[in-house]
This record gives sequence, structure tokens and C-alpha cells, in this order.
Amino acid sequence: MSRRDICYMGGDQGGRLPLGGALAMLWYRNEENCRGEMMSFNLEDCLVIGISSRALFDLEEENALFEEEGIDAYRAYQRQHEDLVLGRGTAYYMIEELLKINDLVDDRRLVEVVVMSKNSPDTGLRVFASIDHYGLDISRAAFAGGEDLHEYLDAFSVDLFLSKSEEDVQGAVDHGVASAILYEPPDGYAPVAGQIRIAFDGDAVLFSEESEKVYKEQGLEAFVEHENLNRDNPLPDGPFAKLLCILAYLQQTLPREDNPFRLALVTARKSPSHVRVVNTLRDWGVNLDEAFFLGGMTKSKVLQSFRAHIFFDDQDVHVGPASRVVPSARVPYKTGSSLKSLPEG
Repeated sequence: MSRRDICYMGGDQGGRLPLGGALAMLWYRNEENCRGEMMSFNLEDCLVIGISSRALFDLEEENALFEEEGIDAYRAYQRQHEDLVLGRGTAYYMIEELLKINDLVDDRRLVEVVVMSKNSPDTGLRVFASIDHYGLDISRAAFAGGEDLHEYLDAFSVDLFLSKSEEDVQGAVDHGVASAILYEPPDGYAPVAGQIRIAFDGDAVLFSEESEKVYKEQGLEAFVEHENLNRDNPLPDGPFAKLLCILAYLQQTLPREDNPFRLALVTARKSPSHVRVVNTLRDWGVNLDEAFFLGGMTKSKVLQSFRAHIFFDDQDVHVGPASRVVPSARVPYKTGSSLKSLPEG
């Protein structure tokens, strides 16, 4: 069993051991796997981020050329401009801060980043030249030459996949990997240095679609009644539940003073439906640093004050405004979900 089976490991009686116990045992049992020896490196016990080159760097001009003139024009352009450093993309600052966490421990790596692209290796030289320019500790890549990237997510033990391609992200979501479509980066964004700040929506992101469906199909009154009746029943895991648990564990393993992680929940829920959320996080053994139950207020102002390195939400009605103040990404529903055909809000 690897760390991909968390938040919890079932006990002999089918019980659930809390994050601080089960995950700690699981992680340390296999910590040799992430020490970085060339011949035996194993990604299964690191936090692994798979990221497209367009998510990491600003390649919008190049992507437009590819879409308008095709792969040959794109390849020629990239070769001609291999020495021209790419600008920072939407996820750059998040990746930069996550990689710095490896400097806080001496004997192993906690975070790995893998560049994943449908392009050929030939077009990837410029990307790695830019990685070297910025001093990013990234050494692994998958250039799939037109093949579907989700076929390689398991091979790299990817915990989170970030891309600007809706097709690629949808494939990853359907494959069961936490994935999100990045929006354009905000103008004038000034990230917090020395800390990684990640904000999550609740329903259909950290938690399952169950309650979101009740709200959209039956209305607010039915939703409130449903949540009150189930307040003591933990919400089922959503697509980002395991990612949150891994981040929470990493946070716990590092000193509390000047801890590099700041994790927040930003949700449209309000009292009394917040009770089930709190009880669920307790059941997971996760203590968030901040939580905002906004009850219909806009999320963007809170996120701007929080200064998130990234915000994950399932609805464009929230991600769109948020993306103008902080880096933001939309978590698509699985293919076949009824939420795809229901109005946002």
C-alpha cells in the first residue's frame, strides 16, 4: 500500500485511523523510496505534481501559433527561440514554493514536480532551459508525442495534475486523479514569499458531489434539511480529499513555527450547514488554518486577502472572478455527472 491510499487506512474492523496515525505510519514505513538515489528513485511516497508546460510558463503566443498553423510551425518557432526565457505561468509561484519545501529536510524529498506534455521531446528543450533559468528543481518530464497524458499519470504516481487543456484535465479526472484547469494569471499578483497558500472550495472539490446535487436539483431548503439530518455523518471524499490529506500531513511533519503551509477552505456554505463540514474534517484528522463560510458572498475578496497561491473550485461563476485576483483553477466533474448539465450557482 502506498500513500495514494490515504486519507485513511482501514483497520481490522473496517475502522478508520486518523491522518496523524495511519498516514504517519504509512509514510515513514517507505521513506527510503523518496531519498533520490538515481537507480532506485520511487515517487510513490512523495507529493507528486504533474504540470503542463503552459501551466508552468506563459506559452499562450506559442499555443496560438500551434492552433492556427499546426505542429510544424510550432516546432520551428520553439527551435528558433530556444534561448528565449519563457515568462511565468499561472501555477509558477505555487510550484516554486512547493519545491522549496525540499530544502527543509536533509534526508529525503517531500515534493516532486513532473512536466507533462503532449508535445514531442524536441519542443521541450525551451521549457527545460527556462526551468534552469529560474532555478526550479525539476528534472523529470513526460513528452507523450500526441498520446493521452492520463495514460501516464499512474506511472509517475501523480497526486495533482494541472493544465490549461480541458481535454487533458477531463481525462485525468475520469482517471481518478485530482486535476484542474488553470485560468489566466491575474495582473499584478504579488505572492507571499516563503509560504505556500492553497485555498479549496468544499462541495465537489474536497467533498463529493452528493450535497451539491441536492442543492442544485432540490433547492436551498432541501439542502439545509439534508445537511442538518446528516450533520454527524462525514461527507464522502471528493476528488481533492487525498491531496488535502497529503498536504496536511506534510504540514504536520514540519515545525509549527514559520510553517511553509497555509491551507484554507472557502465555501458558499453558511450556518448551520457548516457543522457537517467541520465534523468531516475532524473525521479526516485535518486541521485547516483558515475557513470561510460565505453564504453567497463573493469569494474573490476573501481570496485576495488570503493571498492564495492557487484556488480550486468546481464552478466558473467562482473561478472566473477569483482568477482576476489570485491564480485559480476549475475542477471539472467526471464525465457522466449530472452536475455537468445543471446551472451553476
